[in-house]
Amino acid sequence: MGSTRVPAEVFPPGEFLKEELEARGWTQTEFAEIIDKDTRLVSEVIGGKRAVTPETAVAIGEALGTGPELWMNLESQYQLSKVRNVGNDIARKARLHAAYPVREMVKRGWLQATRNVDVLQQELFNFFEISGIDERPRFLHAARKASYENITSQQFAWLFRARSIAETLAAKPYSEEALRKVIPTLRSLMNAPEDAAGVTALLTSAGVRVVFIETLPGSKIDGACFWLDARKPVIAMSLRHDRIDNFWFVLRHELEHVLRGHGKAGVCLDQEVDNGQSNELPEEERVANAEAEDFCVPKAQLDDFVAEVGPFFTDERVCLFAQRMQVHPGVVVGQLQRRIHRYDLLKKHQVKVRSVLTAAGPTDGWGHSYPTQAWT
Repeated sequence: MGSTRVPAEVFPPGEFLKEELEARGWTQTEFAEIIDKDTRLVSEVIGGKRAVTPETAVAIGEALGTGPELWMNLESQYQLSKVRNVGNDIARKARLHAAYPVREMVKRGWLQATRNVDVLQQELFNFFEISGIDERPRFLHAARKASYENITSQQFAWLFRARSIAETLAAKPYSEEALRKVIPTLRSLMNAPEDAAGVTALLTSAGVRVVFIETLPGSKIDGACFWLDARKPVIAMSLRHDRIDNFWFVLRHELEHVLRGHGKAGVCLDQEVDNGQSNELPEEERVANAEAEDFCVPKAQLDDFVAEVGPFFTDERVCLFAQRMQVHPGVVVGQLQRRIHRYDLLKKHQVKVRSVLTAAGPTDGWGHSYPTQAWT
């Protein structure tokens, strides 16, 4: 061929055909007669208004001695070049979806629903406070990088959402002394499921912000403790196990983190905190679990009850013991299950509390969407 053009993705095959005809001194009408086609077809191919079909490629290839494959390849490359930007957008979008739970975040209203990959990418970068897809989110800038190595993208999304909600909440200045004073009052709310509605206001009065956020699929979070700054503690809870015993155990576990200042340098992210495997946990988690156990049912009292009654933990005996401990029977059942590893024991008493809590405190999920962001 008499052309030196290389970028076929920029020029339609007709550009090359035009140069070939000029090199041979053929007019479009003459070439149309040679390949036995309409002059209009040749004109439209040269003008880029008509694609080269396999039939036309055979005719051109025979007339110019190039073979049909060249013209079909030129046509394919040209057509691909026109949609290559779309392909790049698809690749970028696929990478964003692979890195973060985009679909769930859009579904929950955490990101704007958009087909524009530039808008989607910027929303993700803003949400996670990153500047590039390869940058790993850091929940608090003061935290050590190593502290985030085991946090998944689903868990990061949940944590960042929790923080964005907590930042909108008002609370009294935090005081460790005030928090320790309200803990006995908290325990007085353990008699009935509906009493849990008072938790959020009571903790806010001590300077602790509490938020309830439904987990994303696969995140397996029970709760978290972090600080907006050194003076503003936050407890986030997933309520994924909708049981009265689990709620009170996880809450007291997170409160111990607050009291000890845990999470100031990053976040205490807790999963399966009431599964009874305390020996495998870090020291700060074992301490939090021990305080949560004693809060739900004082250890000495539970030890005596197990020694006196076990293994015959009847409904009547458990209810009488719960009455003596001034807690709901479900709270006792939860601690018994942990102690003797009988998770089928008297499950009927482990009543639900999620609807009570979400009606009384800041909630995102389970049909609720907490307003923290206005899209522009």
